[in-house]
Amino acid sequence: MNAVQHSSVRQDIATRPFNVVRFGFWMDPEFDRILSAESSISLQTCAMDSPDGVLGAALASAQVLQTNSARDELPAHLFADGALLERCPRLLAVSANGSGCDTIDIDACTRAGVMVLNQAGGNADSVAEMSLGLMLAVLRRIAESDRRLRAGDRGFSREDLMGRELRGRTLGLVGMSAIGSRTAALGRAFGMRVLGSDPGLDTQEMARRGAEAVSFDELLRQSDIVSLHCPRNAHTLGLMNAARFASMKPGAIFISTARSGIHDEAALAQALVSGHLAGAGLDVWQQEPPPATHPLLALPNVVATYHTAGVTQEARRNNAVLAATQITQLLTTGQRPERLVNPEVWPRASVRLEDLAVRV
Repeated sequence: MNAVQHSSVRQDIATRPFNVVRFGFWMDPEFDRILSAESSISLQTCAMDSPDGVLGAALASAQVLQTNSARDELPAHLFADGALLERCPRLLAVSANGSGCDTIDIDACTRAGVMVLNQAGGNADSVAEMSLGLMLAVLRRIAESDRRLRAGDRGFSREDLMGRELRGRTLGLVGMSAIGSRTAALGRAFGMRVLGSDPGLDTQEMARRGAEAVSFDELLRQSDIVSLHCPRNAHTLGLMNAARFASMKPGAIFISTARSGIHDEAALAQALVSGHLAGAGLDVWQQEPPPATHPLLALPNVVATYHTAGVTQEARRNNAVLAATQITQLLTTGQRPERLVNPEVWPRASVRLEDLAVRV
């Protein structure tokens, strides 16, 4: 394709209609507002219980599918896997509403020439703040004090609820992307020594992001608090198992605002019951929300939240704006998305985008 033809295709991309389909889960209104303001984009919202005929017609016409990152908030038949992709012959991209891609089969998308987009960094402040909040709640026994006071228990002294300070402790961060880096900054502000482990970063880059680079095993041995900020993938599933918990410092605290499946819940419960670990702050669960009978919920030294680390008004607005802007730029200019999870697909996907613009 020569330069004149290429320019013509780019102009065609900006003027031809494209279909964006999203499922009917809650999103900040900015997503719909931004896309609806673009005359070359048609936005359709499908209820998650839509009749198969309605859903099938929408999927068949979609160039972009906006989906939910949370496995327990999306029916399994709507996961972006090979079966769903077969129903989307014109699909260029699947966009997650957060940083995680738990409901998207990235390999299947790559094989199909479909881009996977996420909103990495959009909720970094919110998740980092929650991570520090969980650390404080566990060490200062905030939730335990609240429960005892509300239950009417008065047979205890303040010293019975004596906690510990963050200052002077060693914080180990597993994963140092946007959230990990922001958590490192907050940890340093509290006077903590911050260690980091991330296979994608060298010592210099780790230092730039605010942590001392150490091996994963060394991080577990040295840290008073281990906090997970890594993605859920084939390399991290089951990462924190019984052996890894046993290798942590006696009396250490475990925190996760990452994704379920990275830590073994039964092994964590055992490490806490045995007294090897002093407490845990957990925002992610194998089943969300976890059943009320979950063993970890019975332990007073566990602070539990319902995958709400990134659920703030600010974070949801940020993610909606990022998603809508990224989709708009892709469809109106052919620009490579900034948050492309499978970059190896771009050469093929960009050709598909140009071909589709000509044919629409």
